[in-house]
Amino acid sequence: MKIQTQYNYEKTWTTTNEADLLRIIEEEIGDADPQGTLLYVKEAIKSGKTITVGSCRFKKEESQNVSK
Repeated sequence: MKIQTQYNYEKTWTTTNEADLLRIIEEEIGDADPQGTLLYVKEAIKSGKTITVGSCRFKKEESQNVSK
């Protein structure tokens, strides 16, 4: 599953790799458990929800199905 991020001051969503996701979460929540928070985010966005952690939002990347 690919995860997209967007800070509250941004207009576009960016596909983000897992290492950067952990870094972003750590910046947003400080000393709390970034790995546990990432697991929670992954579980919550599976159903199409958008989750906010601090000033960053996370959502599942929507697949672009193109029929030929």
